Amino acid sequence: MNRRAFIVRSAALSTGLMVKSGLPLLGAGAATANAVHAGATTASARQKKTDLYTLFQNPESKYHPFVRWWWNGLKLEKEEIIRELHLLKEADVGGVEINSIDFPSTGDDLGIKSIEWLSDEWIEMLQVAFTEAKKLDMTCDLIVGSGWPFGSESLPHDERAQVMLIMAEELEGPMEYEVSRYHIFSETDPGVTDTFPGRTFEIISLKLVPDPMSGLDQVTELSHLRDQDLLLVKVPEGKHVFYALVKVNSFAAVINGAPGAAGPILNHMDKEAVTKYLYNMSNTIQKKTGPLSNHLRAFFCDSMELEGSNWTDDFAEVFRERRGYDVMPYLPFIMFKVGRLGGVIDDQYGAKKSPEFEEIIRRVRFDFEYTKAELLYERFTRTYLDWCRAQNVQSRAQAYGRGFFPLESSLGYDIPEGESWTTNWLRHKLGEEMSDEDYRRGRGYTMINKYVSSAAHLTGKRLISCEEMTNTYLVFNATLELLKIGSDQAIMSGITHSIWHGFNYSPPETPFPGWVQYGSYYNENNNLWPYFKYLNRYKARLSALLQHADMYTDIAILPANYDMWGEMGVQTDPFPEKLNVDYTSILWESINKNGGAADYVTEKIIQDATIEKGKLCYGPKRYGILFLPEVKSLFPETAEKLHAFVSGGGTIYAIEYLPEKSLGLHNHEENDKKVKGWVVKMKAFPDRFILIPKPTDRLFLEWYTGLQKEHQLPHYLEIDQPDRYLMQTRYQADDKSELFFFTNSHMHERRSSRVTFSQEITRGRYPWLWDPGTGKAYRLQLEGNSLQLNLGPAESRVIVFNKRRRGEYWEELPPPHPNAQLLNNDWKVELRHSRENWVKSVQMETLQDLKDTEHLRFTGTAVYKKRVQVPEKGAILNLGKVFGVSELFVNGKSQGVQWYGDRVYKLGDDTIIGENDIEVHVITTMGNYMQTLDDNPTAVKYTNRKGREQEIQSMGLVGPVTLY
Repeated sequence: MNRRAFIVRSAALSTGLMVKSGLPLLGAGAATANAVHAGATTASARQKKTDLYTLFQNPESKYHPFVRWWWNGLKLEKEEIIRELHLLKEADVGGVEINSIDFPSTGDDLGIKSIEWLSDEWIEMLQVAFTEAKKLDMTCDLIVGSGWPFGSESLPHDERAQVMLIMAEELEGPMEYEVSRYHIFSETDPGVTDTFPGRTFEIISLKLVPDPMSGLDQVTELSHLRDQDLLLVKVPEGKHVFYALVKVNSFAAVINGAPGAAGPILNHMDKEAVTKYLYNMSNTIQKKTGPLSNHLRAFFCDSMELEGSNWTDDFAEVFRERRGYDVMPYLPFIMFKVGRLGGVIDDQYGAKKSPEFEEIIRRVRFDFEYTKAELLYERFTRTYLDWCRAQNVQSRAQAYGRGFFPLESSLGYDIPEGESWTTNWLRHKLGEEMSDEDYRRGRGYTMINKYVSSAAHLTGKRLISCEEMTNTYLVFNATLELLKIGSDQAIMSGITHSIWHGFNYSPPETPFPGWVQYGSYYNENNNLWPYFKYLNRYKARLSALLQHADMYTDIAILPANYDMWGEMGVQTDPFPEKLNVDYTSILWESINKNGGAADYVTEKIIQDATIEKGKLCYGPKRYGILFLPEVKSLFPETAEKLHAFVSGGGTIYAIEYLPEKSLGLHNHEENDKKVKGWVVKMKAFPDRFILIPKPTDRLFLEWYTGLQKEHQLPHYLEIDQPDRYLMQTRYQADDKSELFFFTNSHMHERRSSRVTFSQEITRGRYPWLWDPGTGKAYRLQLEGNSLQLNLGPAESRVIVFNKRRRGEYWEELPPPHPNAQLLNNDWKVELRHSRENWVKSVQMETLQDLKDTEHLRFTGTAVYKKRVQVPEKGAILNLGKVFGVSELFVNGKSQGVQWYGDRVYKLGDDTIIGENDIEVHVITTMGNYMQTLDDNPTAVKYTNRKGREQEIQSMGLVGPVTLY
């Protein structure tokens, strides 16, 4: 089906869930129909001829990165809102996400009074922001509520989130066990981020079981004692476990909630409560502002960190209707000891189970998690999407957390969103490591991004935003280079637009460093602020390009999430505490680094797909290969569809295991037989249903290189030297252009490889290099269909194949060679301190990192001066390693700013043959200096907090500096 027909069809379909064989499904068009107005706009826009290069050269403001704009403590003034919008516009920021939030714990509020969320004063400030943003051609989004997850002080008791928790006390009889209700409530007091003081407790059931236990028939029911203040239980001889199942209402408060939107969190499984909350917000605002569609692009919902909320009043009834049995007798035994965000802190809590009973428990646990995910989708996600449509405002959300379908929940949003993290730099060495051992190490993007982008690809969406480079404690040490590396990686995971995390509302009279909630210190007091625009222009050109094309993928991966739900319960996305298959994201990465591309799919997607000419087809996507990484369990309907796929010409690679059983408890013996039967039928196609082992050494990149060669797996690039740091992605534009983005994720080392493009790409097209830093385009010369790709540290390339023939050819600046003149000695250095306003001159006999000198606590601009003999015109000055932003001056005239990777300058007309005055200005980060401010609570919090002490950072011109 062509794209336009798909979108038109989607807009005509119902937004309801379709039910097939008892399994709720999102139809291939139903999900997109949840965003009818956005889909129609997209279809209309694609009918217009868009000149990609013109768009790339001068992208509209909507393609520029936005910022999360924290309205700290709602201590707002009209003039400051206007000032900050102008500040952002000057930095080439394209829009703001207005985000009401609690006041920073270390800030000095200057006695400025807070206003309340939804008050007339707050709405007046919104209107000020809307009006000024429109004047500046900037976009506004608005977060729903405040903090996360949303709620408010005024929520009625019956609309607040609920959680079921257990106490499991190990006992050895014979004995008389005495326990108070107080002790039970104390043991089950939720270990959440922010407990709500008005939480209430109710004992639901009490049970005594032998340890180990083999079935429900061994349970001694004690629930008749639950209303007693002091419980006395006679424990028989032997080991036993006393279980108390407790429901806690109003158990958690909004994290970082602003005045008026703090208090208990909302019950996201209560459709009426969700509807009431959302319409109260929009109706209250619109009474003052008129239709919000005149002011907003989108409503935004932050990640669904529901603190482990797992219950609502009718849960047991709904479970019985859908799953065919009563969950209550099993409930204490499927639960774990949990803490913050509902994360499991003890998966061995309670009585041990026999293998047979453990299998039953896992099936019940899956049913429980699946039912919860259904309710969250039906009662929250669909309600939210319907509300956004009713306001004629787009829906944007991080539609994941704990308990949501990680892929399907993003299908219906106009602007699905993922996350990437700067913080990983310290923990997981972003730009310095890229291990296959740990999917987190060296990655800026989070594991959820591939789910979010896959959902967008399956529904034909091109705008996929990202809470970009989230920074919760490296606030003063984030460089533009680091932000680029992480943001480039996010593109590889499918992201097409950045929302920087974030910009703090902070009046200029606030004591240094201002009000800092989180973020990479995007502030005019940051040394790097004047150069922030270079990163934003780079990102804008990439976003404009990617949002006018579709990411090419022809391989699908079905993660073993449902097995995980049964074995260990749902996890907190995007930071799962534990995974059953910890290499799933390494698998798509390995495909990427070998010149191919993959999406994730789910059982819901597979069941609702069609099989056409050996392809699994859903929406605009067609996959000929499906990987099953250690998938052990399937719904029978999924197994049947997989058989249709294999028998129809598709190929499945099952890693380590073949599916062997069904999901859920009801009729599981019969359903197991069905799954096994379909697997037996697929084995009749041994060349298309293939069991492969995972690598024993965890070298997945090399493993996939061999697998791709042995099985002739699809790929559109031949990469001679696949490398963990060398990544690529392919997009196809409406004008038939083929777009490639390559990046080297290593911060210090170069990467080179010969890449060969498939004939379908090169036939009838001409290769170009489009520079996202300058907007310029240069013709490339291929050797056959091949190109030698040389990338410096942190460097990236956009290569476009189109019908245009003529243009200036690209000249690649050469790296240093043996005859280069070494200029590492005898530099005069002028240190201009940006905070203390002093200037010191020092002589460096040999260039060295400032952190290794007495000036390690410096912050500001270091000016390196030297007289250099230039032998000829067109010489190359290579600065080598620079820590910070660099600007080169020759004879007093700027030769340009460079802010990442190799700092290589081709010396131009300002250079004379003979002696020249060279100045290299290096603008440093602030973290080393901030560590000296022992009496500054904000500086201490973000540089010297106990347990998060930060290393001294490299600064300055290190070299080697060479001339050639």
